[in-house]
Amino acid sequence: MKIKTLSSGSKGNCSIVLCDNTNIIIDMGISYLTLKRSLEENSLSFSDISGILITHCHKDHTSGLSTLVNKTHLNVYIPEEMYDSLKEYVPKTRCVFIDDEFTINDVNIELIHTSHDAPSSVGYIIEYNNKSLVYVTDTGYINRKYLNKMVGKDLYFIESNHDEVMLMDGPYPRFLKERVISDKGHLSNNTTAKYLSKLVRENTKNIILAHLSENNNTEEKALEAIHNEGLDKNIKIHIARQYEESEMIEVW
Repeated sequence: MKIKTLSSGSKGNCSIVLCDNTNIIIDMGISYLTLKRSLEENSLSFSDISGILITHCHKDHTSGLSTLVNKTHLNVYIPEEMYDSLKEYVPKTRCVFIDDEFTINDVNIELIHTSHDAPSSVGYIIEYNNKSLVYVTDTGYINRKYLNKMVGKDLYFIESNHDEVMLMDGPYPRFLKERVISDKGHLSNNTTAKYLSKLVRENTKNIILAHLSENNNTEEKALEAIHNEGLDKNIKIHIARQYEESEMIEVW
């Protein structure tokens, strides 16, 4: 299993997860042509993709979804409760409504119900060939029930959105600051690092810090929070960027 981030941030989000013959797109907040070009650069085409997962309906995760559905055969896998928020992008006939546990071919997927101001927002635990990754973005906190399910995975892709001091001292209006730090907002660097300190085990090889705010965070501050929890000693830490694709990261 491999993962590659094509874009991560408030202006667009998209990743691909490759599992031999089952390949999955997660979120579609970039243009169809950008995704097509990236797939081609990795010797892939849309015929190699098995489906699309969507974390929630906000435009930075869905802006390219309508074009992608119109130009390809791909189906969108979502909880049924999410559909009303996506119906302008996807015909119902192109949706596969999923339970909390489901499969796409030989890949097992479990939902993590996240806390965000979007209907039925979710993250994913993806397992294939005895390897596993967690994919969580855009959430104000992680419920203990799901936190327990996330323990001991091989790779974590997780939001590290803001530095609390930068946010509160920054240019955002008060209502927006309150949204970001609320239970339906985004995870801070410190909160993410503390979660990860409870989750990682000896088998964890990679952490990808995602959805960093351009206004309220820096890569250095996100990495500092990880360092302060002692998580960077035996684990490779990656930053998912807005305008730069990541390397292809193998889950091992």
